[in-house]
Amino acid sequence: MIQSRPGGHYNIQQVADVTGLSKQVIRKWEERYELVQPNRLANGYRTYSEKDVNILLRVKTLSEQGYSIKQAVVLVKDENETFEKQFKPISSESYGEFNDYVFQLLEKGSYCDEIELNIILQQGYHHFGLDNFLTAVVIPFLKEVGKRWEKGEWDEYQESVCSQVVRDFLVQIRRNYQYREDAPLIIGACLPSEHHEVPMHILLLQFMMRGWKGILIGTSPAPGSIEALVKKLKPKIVLLSASTTLPFEKYPNLLTKLDQFASENDEVKFYIGGAGSLCYLKKHHLNTIRVANSIEDVLDACRN
Repeated sequence: MIQSRPGGHYNIQQVADVTGLSKQVIRKWEERYELVQPNRLANGYRTYSEKDVNILLRVKTLSEQGYSIKQAVVLVKDENETFEKQFKPISSESYGEFNDYVFQLLEKGSYCDEIELNIILQQGYHHFGLDNFLTAVVIPFLKEVGKRWEKGEWDEYQESVCSQVVRDFLVQIRRNYQYREDAPLIIGACLPSEHHEVPMHILLLQFMMRGWKGILIGTSPAPGSIEALVKKLKPKIVLLSASTTLPFEKYPNLLTKLDQFASENDEVKFYIGGAGSLCYLKKHHLNTIRVANSIEDVLDACRN
């Protein structure tokens, strides 16, 4: 089961699991730069606060951006002094701060502990409610998992287990979500050869919280299946997604055909997003399908 953290404190092994830093590096930064000042238990063991962990993460992030450790330490200390003087919150997006649920997910994710990951997700869901759970727990956790996999700190199995557990948890929420019978319909679809469906689950849940009925076309649908389902169900909105460029490499005319289909079905509004789509669209133009920068942009367009 999840280890108890009295007062939100972590031992050094937990800090190492959460931050991806070795215990030796943590001790070195503590002693050489006086970066954090952990409490000591009666047995001499260190205990770190959430603030300590976030400071270590912030220094790590700055060092990855090209700062020396000494420079990063100075910057972080200046940030903390500014915060203490001004007494106003620092955004987690700007400073990379995580809450305890994200810390626990990273810790258990490093060991691929599926049972504990599910328990922590359940606790976070009940603590925050769905909207804040997605923005404060799920999205920061998945972003950090992706970063660690890209940098080689986590292997493919660790990334896969964490993503799959989150996906299955979100699927369960979406299947049990209550909506009105007359709710407007939105279809979310990964493009053919695209297997990253978690972002679409998050988007559909965000729409469902705003009164929509959401249907997801599974990963890597067969060419033509998106058009067939749109003809059958006649949704108000279709969201297309590609996190990679594989769909466009395998099917060079894919978006051209979808764009033509969208122009022939002007009662349905089509949007596309995802890193792979944005990369592809730097060199290609669409006439009807719109690029979606945020859920608010889509909803505003639907109101007009």
